[in-house]
Amino acid sequence: MNGLPDKSPQLGSFEFDSLRNAHRYRAAVLKEFDSCLRGRVLEVGAGIGQFTSMLLTRPGIDELVAVEPNPDFCRVLRETCPRVTVHVGTVQTLPPGPPWDAIVSINVLEHIADDEAELKTYASILCAGRGRLCLFVPARQEIYAPIDRDFGHYRRYGRRELLAKLARAGFAIDLLHYFNGIGYLLWWLNFCVLRRRRFGVWAVRWYDRLVLPVVNAAETRIARPPIGQSLVAIARPQ
Repeated sequence: MNGLPDKSPQLGSFEFDSLRNAHRYRAAVLKEFDSCLRGRVLEVGAGIGQFTSMLLTRPGIDELVAVEPNPDFCRVLRETCPRVTVHVGTVQTLPPGPPWDAIVSINVLEHIADDEAELKTYASILCAGRGRLCLFVPARQEIYAPIDRDFGHYRRYGRRELLAKLARAGFAIDLLHYFNGIGYLLWWLNFCVLRRRRFGVWAVRWYDRLVLPVVNAAETRIARPPIGQSLVAIARPQ
């Protein structure tokens, strides 16, 4: 199967709720890609627009198109981000057009059964040489938990696995590193050991306001963690 699954509104809302109160987290994720966000940008799996609204603030983006297969999410997206062109479907159903300067895929690839075919599609529609894939995925299969299944995740990624899949899809790697080392431990404790199936609103707010700024400053200014809750990749088509 290529493209994104058409998740039900209930399932999608469940996953989106985990980011609703994580404002600093979303900002930290997008900051990883700031140097690539220019020209014509395609956001894959835009959902209800939680990252789309932030992409609109990037001055280097001349054109932003959001792709989302779920029509219910698209209706919300059009209301919250009226300046964005919304395509109901997948990258495979996009109409022909000029190549893209950047593709943003945040917490999307893990929802796709044939992830390598999806990556090959990305490589085929990016500008040769200067186009960039901005990819963010959940990391480490050993912390795959029941909540991952609830989210509709097929997998979590290891560094070597993602590197190999990107290479086979025709990408050269500019950057690949783990993100949110403390989050790895908290995910393991809450969702693997305690087997919780929901995010606590106050826990998310506490982490976002008090813990993440310190963790992210250490990871970006001192050293990247040897392991993390997620993986960040920037890659270019060869």
